Amino acid sequence: MDPFVLGIIGAGSSYTPELIERLVAMRATLPVSELILMDIDPERLEIMAGFCRRFLRHLGCDLSVRTTTDRREAIAPSQFIIVQIRVGGNAQRILDEKLPLKYGIIGQETTGPGGMFKALRTIPAILEIARDVERLNPAAWIINYANPTGLNAEAVLKYTRANFVGLCSGGFFPRWWVSAALGVPPEAVDYRYFGLNHLNFAYELTVHGRPLTEAEFDRVAEHATWGSVAPELMRTLRLLPSPYLQYFYHRARCVQQARAKSHTRGEEVREIERELFAAYADPHQVTKPAALAKRGGGGYSEIALGVMEALHNNTGRVLIVGTANRGAVDRLPADAVIETPCVVNAAGIFPLRQPTIPEAVWGLVAAVKNYEQLVVEAAVTGSR
Repeated sequence: MDPFVLGIIGAGSSYTPELIERLVAMRATLPVSELILMDIDPERLEIMAGFCRRFLRHLGCDLSVRTTTDRREAIAPSQFIIVQIRVGGNAQRILDEKLPLKYGIIGQETTGPGGMFKALRTIPAILEIARDVERLNPAAWIINYANPTGLNAEAVLKYTRANFVGLCSGGFFPRWWVSAALGVPPEAVDYRYFGLNHLNFAYELTVHGRPLTEAEFDRVAEHATWGSVAPELMRTLRLLPSPYLQYFYHRARCVQQARAKSHTRGEEVREIERELFAAYADPHQVTKPAALAKRGGGGYSEIALGVMEALHNNTGRVLIVGTANRGAVDRLPADAVIETPCVVNAAGIFPLRQPTIPEAVWGLVAAVKNYEQLVVEAAVTGSR
C-alpha cells in the first residue's frame, strides 16, 4: 500500500480528534504519511493542530501534521480531502433554527427552511472547493461531511467533474438498532435501504440471512430512531425510518417541543464547543475531552475512513453513501443524489440497483427530491 497525504478542510471543527483517533487505529490499512489541517479561522486551527499533535504523541503515532489557511495548499498534495465546513458558524445555525420557529415551522439545520438556508450558504463554498480540486488535483477524492450533505453532493456531481461522496452515519443505524434489540452481532444484520440524506428507510430486514419475524420487528421498532418516530408507524409501514422522519411524520409535536425549550440545538452546540476548545487549548490535554461525547456525530470517522480504505485498497466493500442515482432507482433521474448501498473500489463508487421500492414512502421521497433539485439550481444560478 502506497502512503498518501490526507487533507482536512474545516479542520477547526470539534470533530477532528475523532478522525485522528480512527486514523491511528487504521494506520495499517490507511498509510497516511502527512496530515494537512486547513481552516479559515487561524485561532481555532492552531488550537486544534496543537491538540492533534499532543494526541498523536499520546497514541504513539509519528504522523506529520502541518497547517494552512489556504485550501489550495491542502488540496494540491492530498489523495483524499475531508470537508467538514460550517459556513456562517454556529451563530448562523442558531438563526436557521429560531427564525422558522417564529412562524410555527420546523427550525432544523438540514430539514425545512433551516436546511434550505444552510444549503444556499454552503453550496457555493463546496463548489469552490470542488473546482479547486478539479483544477489542482483531479484524481483526488472529496469526502464530504458538511451538511446538508445530499444537496452538497448533488451540486458538485451535477456542476463539476470532481470525485465526490457524501457521508452520513444514518445508513448504519438500522444495523445498530437490530443488533441492540435482538442481541445479535451487527454483521449478522442486513437490509435494503432507500431514500435521501436524512430521509431514508431500511426494509426487508434479515438476521443471519432470514427475514425478521413480526415479533422481532416489533422489538426492533421499540429501539429504532431512539423514540423519535412512533413505533406504531414503523409497525404499520414495516420500515425503519431515519430519526429525521420525525420532522415529517410528527411535525406539530416537534415544533411544540422546540418552542418549549429554552435553547436550540445550535445554542447547545455553541456551549459544548466553548468547553471543548478550552480543553483543546490546554497544553496538558492529551486525550479526547469527555465533552466530545455530547457533540454527537458518532460513527462519522468510521464511515469516512471506511470509504477511504475501500477506495485506496480496492476492497469492493458495500457501503451506504450519498452519490448520483445512475439507474439504482428507476423512478428517479440518473443525476439525482440518493443515499444508497454502493460498491466502493479503486475505480470509484457504484450504486447497487434497488429492485423494490416501498410504495408507502415513495411520494414523500419524490417530493423532497424535487425540492432538493430546485434548491441546488437556485444556489448555483441565483434564480429566485
